[in-house]
Amino acid sequence: MARKHLKLGNNFAYLSVNTSRNNTFCIFESQHQTMAVSQKELDFNNNDDKMRLKISALEQELAKIYLGGGKARIEKQHQQGKLTARERIDLLLDPNTNRVEIGAIAGYGMYKEHGGCPSGGVVIVIGYVKGRQCIVVANDATVKAGAWFPITGKKNLRAQEIAMENRLPIIYLVDSAGVFLPMQDEIFPDKEHFGRIFRNNAQMSSMGITQIAAVMGSCVAGGAYLPIMSDESLIVNKTGTIFLAGSYLVKAAIGESIDNETLGGATSQTEISGICDYKVEDDQTCIATIRDLMGRIGHNPTAGFDRIESTEPKEPIKNIYGILPVDRSKSYPTREILKCLVDNSEFTEYKPSFGKSIITAYARIDGWSVGIVVNNREMVKNAKGEMQFGGVIYSDSADKAARFIMLCNQKKIPLIFLHDVTGFMVGSKSEQGGIIKDGAKMVNAMSNSVVPKFSIVMGNSYGAGNYAMCGKAYDPRLIFAWPTAEIAVMSGAAAAKTLLQIEVATLKGKGEEITPEREKELYDQIKNRYDEQISPYYAASRLWVDGIIDPKETRKVISMGIEMANLAPIEKAYNVGVLQT
Repeated sequence: MARKHLKLGNNFAYLSVNTSRNNTFCIFESQHQTMAVSQKELDFNNNDDKMRLKISALEQELAKIYLGGGKARIEKQHQQGKLTARERIDLLLDPNTNRVEIGAIAGYGMYKEHGGCPSGGVVIVIGYVKGRQCIVVANDATVKAGAWFPITGKKNLRAQEIAMENRLPIIYLVDSAGVFLPMQDEIFPDKEHFGRIFRNNAQMSSMGITQIAAVMGSCVAGGAYLPIMSDESLIVNKTGTIFLAGSYLVKAAIGESIDNETLGGATSQTEISGICDYKVEDDQTCIATIRDLMGRIGHNPTAGFDRIESTEPKEPIKNIYGILPVDRSKSYPTREILKCLVDNSEFTEYKPSFGKSIITAYARIDGWSVGIVVNNREMVKNAKGEMQFGGVIYSDSADKAARFIMLCNQKKIPLIFLHDVTGFMVGSKSEQGGIIKDGAKMVNAMSNSVVPKFSIVMGNSYGAGNYAMCGKAYDPRLIFAWPTAEIAVMSGAAAAKTLLQIEVATLKGKGEEITPEREKELYDQIKNRYDEQISPYYAASRLWVDGIIDPKETRKVISMGIEMANLAPIEKAYNVGVLQT
């Protein structure tokens, strides 16, 4: 037994480490007490500490992002008699109710040459107005006067996609200078660019989705169509203006001298042109009017997803912090994660003794009936007694998952995918066993699902495993990541080793001698670059995920997601098409 002298505060203690064949434990001895701590407890505490550090780092970054263009620009907004985007949303949403922000980290680390674009210059929140669930889109005028960067357009389209998929009322709080001209080629002409916004306005109107727009600042050029293509529009007196061309452009184009207020202010656009429906005196009155309008909306049929009274998990959700290992290659008891997430910590496994590298289970989250597909990170034995790696999808687990997904569609049960997957099993045995066709079954069953799908990236989400587990390309209604997530073709270490072989071969072909030191230097360069790209921040900045959340927020995100999905009745029959057998 090894014994080490430690100083703990004002006390002296000894740490003794005893490693036996079956267990490792530590004994802390002091003048007050002796305490034995197992290796499992040490690992749990270490994992917990590292997760809390990641969450703290996330909160610090979000605090900076929430300031938008900074305190000076916020103060300027106030001096103009205007609230900020986040203040407007806070006033609009029902107090003390849940909310989910979409794309808070959009634009993170991007556009540095232009001074950055915090949160993509627009704030998007799913919340409640007069008890009605809705999605709010508010331009942040403290960020480049609310100008649209490429990520701004992508984020606005994401909001509209959520509204259209779920028939969710959408409220636009407009305060934008229009397209950021230095990057106009990346925001203006393509299918997924700025113009798609107005196409969606028209389609949502035909679908009967409520759209309310408030002009609370600038609303210029093509952007002027957004409020007018909404069902009802409001404009704030003296601060709101809406026109196709501002006074400077009018002067340059036709020689007319006119000020912006006369050209497109509240009086002109309500009393003369009739462009806007409501003239309001200030931001507070504007928001009160929107709340009144929202309170009058009728109710539509729902999808009918089953919900009973919610029950908190018996296992504290924060236990997840200690269960999920710091080392993403280590195994862990995945079912313990489920016990922290589902109501009463109870779930019914489907085919528990077959296809063990994926766990499929019926459960409830905040009362909602759900089907859960989660990668099992424990080492398991198959029916032949062969060991299977945790987090890898094998033929039998893919086959089981496909069957379970089809069952949930048959029963009208929303699907939850919890990612911690390194990919599909490779090698001659798997290839000859038909891993590709079995994986294709799972992808097919998931792709054609008519019940809503939600994805949470807990840990690894690599390669085709990301696809099979309903990554962003497969239309999850919401997709969020934990701070421990990694999204890429493969892990940083695996990618670095692969790319290093190519790099070394290339350099040797040019006659360069590669020493072990030089090889390590190349490896570190490649891995550092790749590690940056697999970070959840990299994914969230580009909206590959809707955001990064503390694991304790997972139940809320899923519950609010199913609630909004329940607003859209299922109209299409489930059909998986042709399956390879």
